[in-house]
Amino acid sequence: QVQLVESGGGLVQTGGSLRLSCAASGRTSGMYSMAWFRQTLGKDHEFVAFIRRTSGITTYADSVKGRFTISRDNAKNTVYLQMNSLQPEDTAVYYCAASYIQPAYQSPGSWGYWGQGTQVTVAS
Repeated sequence: QVQLVESGGGLVQTGGSLRLSCAASGRTSGMYSMAWFRQTLGKDHEFVAFIRRTSGITTYADSVKGRFTISRDNAKNTVYLQMNSLQPEDTAVYYCAASYIQPAYQSPGSWGYWGQGTQVTVAS
């Protein structure tokens, strides 16, 4: 079992930046990949970014490509999401997810472990 705790959310103006962190604890060895999703009220989880834990290979949703960067520090068992040029439509609760097997990374159902989420609000 792995536990995930997100932090770094908050209120920011349009065009601003935030850096989210996701700290993993518990059985972190053997973890295959991690990802960030976001969710707004009444909608399903939306894929944001994915990183393979060993190789560092990344994938992004088209809506955030060029603005968001996912990275990891395996020594700290932490994944980051650097978010730049934030827009009001980026407002959501952001969740970290982890998997021990290769996931269908854009599908929320493929991820076995989730954090509690952190709120990001972008004011216009």
